[in-house]
Amino acid sequence: ARHARIAEAVRRAVTVWCADGPLEFNALVPEQRSNSITCIRTPEDTYANDIRIVCRDTFNVSLGGGLAALMGRAFRIGHMGDLNEPMIIGALGGIEATLQVLNVPHGKGGVMAAVDYLADTATK
Repeated sequence: ARHARIAEAVRRAVTVWCADGPLEFNALVPEQRSNSITCIRTPEDTYANDIRIVCRDTFNVSLGGGLAALMGRAFRIGHMGDLNEPMIIGALGGIEATLQVLNVPHGKGGVMAAVDYLADTATK
């Protein structure tokens, strides 16, 4: 249940990022998206490794790279294991800031969408 909740928070953020730009989920069918990892495809002219490097070196957030045909064209956000809500919110903030630093077109407010979801689903 924790993995599903954190995964949905990530998906909420990514949905916003994808709304106003060329970023897109790798799994286009929402029901086929994983609770372990979210893969985001990047625009043709944006090298995904630049996103990974700036995210790591500037914001201390480590992202996975694309595999096989997606190498250099995607980055992956893991959301399982030793991870909690504040950690994923921080990671999403680092990613959103990286997209801004690199001028990657994206919808603004992805982190807030994740925060809203986590707050709305919090156990009281």
